[in-house]
Amino acid sequence: MKIIASTLNAKYIHTNLAIRYLKAYAAPEYKVDLAEYTIKDPVMNIVSDLIQRKPDVIGFSCYIWNIEETIKVMSMLKKINPELTIVLGGPEVTYDVTEWLDRLTDVDFIVLGEGEMTFKQLLQELEGEGNFASISGLAYREGTEKKISPQRNKVDLKELPSPYRFEEDLAQLGKRVTYFETSRGCPFSCQFCLSSIEVGVRYFDREKVKEDIRFLMNNGAKTIKFVDRTFNISRSYAMEMFRFLIDEHLPGTVFQFEITADIMRPEVIEFLNQEAPAGLFRFEIGVQSTNDATNELVMRKQNFSKLSRTVTMVKDGGKIDQHLDLIAGLPEEDYHSFKKTFNDVFALRPEELQLGFLKMLRGTGLRIRSKEHDYIYMDHAPYEILGNNILSFDDIIRIKQVEDVLEKYWNDHRMDATVEHLVSGVFETPFDFFQDFGSYWDKQGWSRIGHQLEDLYKRLYAFLQEEDVATLGVVESLMKYDYLRHQKFKPRKPWWQDRLDKDVRTGIYKEIVKSPDLMGEAFTKLQLNEKELYKHTMVETIHFDLSLYLEKGQIREKENFVLVYFNQTTNKTEIFPISSEKRKTAS
Repeated sequence: MKIIASTLNAKYIHTNLAIRYLKAYAAPEYKVDLAEYTIKDPVMNIVSDLIQRKPDVIGFSCYIWNIEETIKVMSMLKKINPELTIVLGGPEVTYDVTEWLDRLTDVDFIVLGEGEMTFKQLLQELEGEGNFASISGLAYREGTEKKISPQRNKVDLKELPSPYRFEEDLAQLGKRVTYFETSRGCPFSCQFCLSSIEVGVRYFDREKVKEDIRFLMNNGAKTIKFVDRTFNISRSYAMEMFRFLIDEHLPGTVFQFEITADIMRPEVIEFLNQEAPAGLFRFEIGVQSTNDATNELVMRKQNFSKLSRTVTMVKDGGKIDQHLDLIAGLPEEDYHSFKKTFNDVFALRPEELQLGFLKMLRGTGLRIRSKEHDYIYMDHAPYEILGNNILSFDDIIRIKQVEDVLEKYWNDHRMDATVEHLVSGVFETPFDFFQDFGSYWDKQGWSRIGHQLEDLYKRLYAFLQEEDVATLGVVESLMKYDYLRHQKFKPRKPWWQDRLDKDVRTGIYKEIVKSPDLMGEAFTKLQLNEKELYKHTMVETIHFDLSLYLEKGQIREKENFVLVYFNQTTNKTEIFPISSEKRKTAS
């Protein structure tokens, strides 16, 4: 019996942990081949590849992001080979099973909940007597009758074989994200989340976990993302794992965790700030809303004051990047309330702020009680909301405009100095900047076309001109500073118009060659000769005091020059203020 466990990932760099558990648990009695694709792959290509493998059984792991494409693949497979047995599993098909059996007539079996034991028993019955009624956590049709057995008791995680050691995965470990699980379940009851359905938290064997992580690192894994719903629910466990990862990590490895920030003790953060190497850890923190009434309605316990303390302490430590999540569309969170939530969280200046929209996941309490708040939402995955009793579709469109420019101008960190100045000194609030710019961006039709780096600068400048910003000269100079400090070589065609006159530039270069100490000690130590100066540097005008800005973060209008050095040795860019006072003294 030829068996394939397959899925369609969101991106190529992702790997699916579920099908690897199925493969590990089915062995040694059954050999399961893995077949991973992406939702961007043409359906015909996926079907062609699977059919050529001559399978008898194909199991698909299903989620909101891949279910519709999976259905297309499955339908074509069944037309080509009606004898093929197709099995679905995963969170998307575990709930509303009757509906799925009605809709998906090409499906033979649906595995509910944890699938390791159920899938293996199904293989045994497919090969044996076909007594499917004896299998817990299985749904299927018998003639016109639907058969749905209750989900089985939770598997003992300490008995599951490792899904991380397959030889066919080793060559790709350094190129893809490795998803890793040390626990299952969540202690919280957030009604918009599937994790709230499973009561309690279960842990894998700690020593096996450590051995698997060692194995992955020794075989080239670079990004290991823990999928535990709340990694730090047990302080002692989290501390033990943090200590282990700090002590035994290999250079270049990054570990990502989902943490609950308001329960993290200050002493844990102090430990990480002191002991963790910079860049080793990355935290993902779900804030979702700072509206207490909203959080209460979705049974979400959150102390935003303590959460802010944690995020601030981690940020001040400078060791760990933080990714914070918001959800627009939660109950009783209208446009103005969400604006406050956004500003509350943006004030923490996370390295990434993801603005998502509520999805009515099957099986969640919020979907079951959706009529209480007049929710309307998509019929098909991802079931994103289209409005509710206090948030109109027009409001959702406006918030999506915020999301668009937030991703491009904050999360990508192309213009940190510029955006910081705009959100703190030009626009009334951060949300106002992103909303006004996002609406302008959408009105210009830019959301429907591509863009290059220079386009982002030109479009922001066009918006600021339209807004008639009083300090446009300073903002343009900040944009120029942001642009140049992120380049590794001279731009072929700078986007700004106020290029320095050639004679002025030549005169400045001559002064620097004659008296390099004008530029300060750090520049003098570079010992650049005249040829290197002309080849690897450029001089530009800016309209604020860069020395004061770099020293104190303050903006003072003042026209002066900067020298930008594209260091070929370090592959980094260095920017030096050109002191007009020293130039006058020298002359």
